[in-house]
Amino acid sequence: MLILSLTYKKSLEEADRFMDEHLAWLQHGYERGWFLASGRKVPRTGGVILATGDRAEIEAFAATDPFVTNGIADCEVTETLLTTAAPGFEILKS
Repeated sequence: MLILSLTYKKSLEEADRFMDEHLAWLQHGYERGWFLASGRKVPRTGGVILATGDRAEIEAFAATDPFVTNGIADCEVTETLLTTAAPGFEILKS
């Protein structure tokens, strides 16, 4: 399991300018089967994506996020080895 943590470096107004492009990028991640869930941090300082797959491929894809390429956010990738999950969430386990 990979956790992608996006942290805004610019204002929410700047982030909103690129939101449609970012959402299209997210959709590609879901279509490729990499992304399992995503959403905004609260308070809204960035976002989080739960992903599965080859780390190098996902890191390379993360570098193409419009938020990253336009200097809106940094993306930190954390790999986890989940061994326990609630019923119905077994896909999260490594």
